[in-house]
Amino acid sequence: MADGTTALAATPLAAAAPPSPAPLGILLRRVWALAAPTTAIAALQSAAQLAEPWLASRQGTAALAGWAVVLPFALLMQQMSTGAMGGGVVSAIARALGAGRREEASTLVVHALVIALGFGLLFALVLAGFSHAILGLIGGAEAAAAAASYCAWLFGAGAVPAWMANTLASVLRGGGRHALASRVLLLGWIAYPPLAWVLMEPAGLGLAGIGIAFAISMAAASIGMAVVVLRGGAGFTPDLRVRLQAALFWRILSVGLVACAMATIANLATILVTARIAAYGPVAVAAYGVSARIEFLMVPLSFGVGSALTALVGRSVGAGDWGTARRTAWAGALMALAVTLVVGVFVSVAPGFTAASFSRDPEVVAIATQALSVIGFALPGFGVGMALYFASMGAGRMAGPVLAAVTRVVLAVGGGWLLSDILGFGLQGQFVAVALGISAYGLITAASVRRGVWSAR
Repeated sequence: MADGTTALAATPLAAAAPPSPAPLGILLRRVWALAAPTTAIAALQSAAQLAEPWLASRQGTAALAGWAVVLPFALLMQQMSTGAMGGGVVSAIARALGAGRREEASTLVVHALVIALGFGLLFALVLAGFSHAILGLIGGAEAAAAAASYCAWLFGAGAVPAWMANTLASVLRGGGRHALASRVLLLGWIAYPPLAWVLMEPAGLGLAGIGIAFAISMAAASIGMAVVVLRGGAGFTPDLRVRLQAALFWRILSVGLVACAMATIANLATILVTARIAAYGPVAVAAYGVSARIEFLMVPLSFGVGSALTALVGRSVGAGDWGTARRTAWAGALMALAVTLVVGVFVSVAPGFTAASFSRDPEVVAIATQALSVIGFALPGFGVGMALYFASMGAGRMAGPVLAAVTRVVLAVGGGWLLSDILGFGLQGQFVAVALGISAYGLITAASVRRGVWSAR
């Protein structure tokens, strides 16, 4: 199958609403038609990013701790540009196309790029300009010193290209061209790990080499995406000579800002937990960085299904078919469970092997094994919650996912304080609290996808 355009065109989503929701089998095929290419690129992206802790650990435990301190901010940028504000772009364009407003979809592209430029510059200014101060507060002076140059390149040179590339990919997904978006991103993520290794080791740039490789890869991807979108790759040709309108900005921001707030809250949990673990020293920070990387592996894996859900649910809602929207969301949730369950089971059964794959330091491996043996069991539920979060963006129903994200922070941080400090369970108590927070996120998000919430108002 070349891409998901044919699958969308063959369904009644862009026309009149069907009299009753489609059968589950048909919905699964619709989701799979769009999810398959994005899931493939998400798996490749995940593999590329899993190379980061392995490469960082080759520079020593201090470098791995420095990488771990930067990790929540790098994940935040990726999640905001790809799934959060990117989801707002997908949702706005999909709903416009679902309602037959092609001119509005065309005009939305420039508005999306203006938003991307603003956010990219904000990340560059804050995280490249104040990296020592910010990272020092979280991981301590040693980790901040090791990460400073990496952070400067990652955000100073890479933030704007990353935002542009991911926003343009969201334009393609909003038009149902998930496979095309994946093909354009493919080369960038294939080139990223070997380029990072060359810059880190043969070129002698150390941890900064990862940041430079990321910036180069995203710059190439953004150029490729721009060419494809301007040539009508999303199914329409963007109108670049537009008068900016507050209403069209709000079409994107009404979903994207809430989703960005949620991504911030999700990464705030990791930041605050890292800050708590910093009291145990840089070895513990490095070890938790490995665990957090595996935890957030659920995000790109779920995004493959979730991006399809944002588009399909958005079109169903645009056509007024809430029944199909709900059933589509749950069909995608089952698919996300199948994908993430494999990782969760493997990590739970072989936490030591997983930890040893990312570090040769026996102390780091021991603590990471302890974390993964507890947190691994919660990972599949997190994947389902993430898929339904993306579906909620398509529906414009974000209250449940927001509550889930806040609950996760309260349990991970407050529960960690109670179990670790008050009850005296130490790091083990903190890891249990993280797992409880992840589980609560999945359960609350799932509970919000029901008839009483997902319906016309």
